[in-house]
Amino acid sequence: MSRPKLPKSSRPPAQPKTLGAPGLVRRGGETGEGKLASPSSRVLPGASVRSDEPLPIAQNVVEIEKPVYGGAFLAHAEGKAIFVPLTLPGEPVRIRIKQNKSGYSTAELTEVLTPSPERIHARCPHFGACGGCHYQHTAYENQLAFKHAILRETLERAGVEPAQEISILSANPWSYRNRIRLAFDAEGRPGYRSRRSHAVIPIRECPIAAPLLVSAAQAATDALERVPLNLRPTEMSLFCDPAESALLATFFAAESSAVRLESLAKALHERIPALRGAELAADGRPGHPARTLAKWGANSISYPAAGFNYRVDHGAFFQVNRWLVDALVAQVTEGQAGELAWDLFAGVGLFARKLTARFTRVIAVESAPPAVNALEENLKGTTGAAVRASTLDFLRNAITGQRPNLIAPDLIVPDLIVLDPPRTGLGADVTVLLAQIAAPRLVYVSCDPATLARDLRALLATGYAIHSITLADLFPQTFHLEAVVHLHRS
Repeated sequence: MSRPKLPKSSRPPAQPKTLGAPGLVRRGGETGEGKLASPSSRVLPGASVRSDEPLPIAQNVVEIEKPVYGGAFLAHAEGKAIFVPLTLPGEPVRIRIKQNKSGYSTAELTEVLTPSPERIHARCPHFGACGGCHYQHTAYENQLAFKHAILRETLERAGVEPAQEISILSANPWSYRNRIRLAFDAEGRPGYRSRRSHAVIPIRECPIAAPLLVSAAQAATDALERVPLNLRPTEMSLFCDPAESALLATFFAAESSAVRLESLAKALHERIPALRGAELAADGRPGHPARTLAKWGANSISYPAAGFNYRVDHGAFFQVNRWLVDALVAQVTEGQAGELAWDLFAGVGLFARKLTARFTRVIAVESAPPAVNALEENLKGTTGAAVRASTLDFLRNAITGQRPNLIAPDLIVPDLIVLDPPRTGLGADVTVLLAQIAAPRLVYVSCDPATLARDLRALLATGYAIHSITLADLFPQTFHLEAVVHLHRS
């Protein structure tokens, strides 16, 4: 696939998180991508044009320079950085300043004065208002170029010299999500959070989600139609297998909720026979798991991937892109073999299970309650063993408590350590312990380029060298990107 020249990129200040799903667009070919936007169609979805007291033209018109991590694009006015969503490099645009900080401003797009040749019509009618997707207004090859440039520049800014070539792993950019989470608006309609606020944008379709998930969301709405609003859940999460033959549903409500899960689940099952199980959960505080209030049906479904059927329970983490799971596992595990491997932040054992065919022993470490039981089940009958612990506690226990700079006498240093942390990355404590253990090979699976760059800089300073970097585009149509980095001990 031919790609345009990669634009330079940078990372803006942190933006508020929104519920929603990522997505993508491509022109031509077999996937029915949109056509180029007409130059006369200058007001974008989600762009509100102000007619009252417009800013002076010098302050109101900027030229877009490049994409930045977080979904916006960078412009400058009088030397000040301005972050503008829904634009493209090279476009002169009219904007309205939304937040004016000392070092930067955020703005809303009101008009594209001269559309880029790379601009296309978004496939989704909710694009622009919905907070889930950021790049549907340009072709998929351009999205990959944006992410490639963002990843490379983020590493370079942190003082990490990336591999000469960053390879790209990608697949069909549509219908890829096996999980979505939606909220209900005041009228009981399901939707994603708005790009601009916490408000719910009702959706009729979601072209990046597996069709079963959208059908199930609409079916749940129908099942709730005659239920009083105060007895309805506030949000729901839906997860399906890659063939869309099995579905799990989680409904969220307040602790004191009177939601009747059994009647809701039965009504949903009548409409969606693929439903295998449902639960009602009370959302916990940030950083704490939701508390289960009630259950109906099965607690898990079987998810075939990479030659094995994985048990995945309600609320357990599993890679979201159903088209790329097998390729991601191969990218992490192929060519690896030896006596001992550690899989840290193991989840339900996606990588650990594959490693058991290549290593004499595999230790998989996980602390999240929804995942640990499934992890133990997925490693039964293999050379793998599950450890219920946080990665930090596990590594600390691998080092003697009295002499924290020495390896425990009975510790066998693993041949390979696989790391798949959350967006917060490894952090200083974990990277210090990894340096002390000094495994000859590491594979780091990252979902945030900034924390990846920070952690790589620390690991490189302790004697590791980058062998390869792969950008895995698990979230087409969004700014989110995954990276797989192979490191060898120098």
